[in-house]
Amino acid sequence: MKYLFLIYGEENAERFASSEATTQLIGAFTAYTEAMRNAGILVGGERLRPVADATTVRIRGGKQSVLDGPFADTKEQLGGYYMVDVPDLDAALSWAARCPSAQFGSIEVRPIWTM
Repeated sequence: MKYLFLIYGEENAERFASSEATTQLIGAFTAYTEAMRNAGILVGGERLRPVADATTVRIRGGKQSVLDGPFADTKEQLGGYYMVDVPDLDAALSWAARCPSAQFGSIEVRPIWTM
């Protein structure tokens, strides 16, 4: 079954992190990604640009509105995602717990509808 890991964290914390902390985090994500690839469960994943680069589109009453940034102002922002294909929710949760961002942010685990 496919699951999406939505990775949330505080962008400002990343922006003000030391170069050593940033290097360690990149290394941790590289190892995590490689572990999923080696286990044969990784379908895909990407890091997202900052929320300042986001645009939100809505249609209300037949009229389109375009807003800069995300619609919701939250403490944590969506920073990236992984899609995995694992046997069940327990396996998905186990892999999500290994994500480096789980230590300081949160990982939303969402099943994917089969289309």
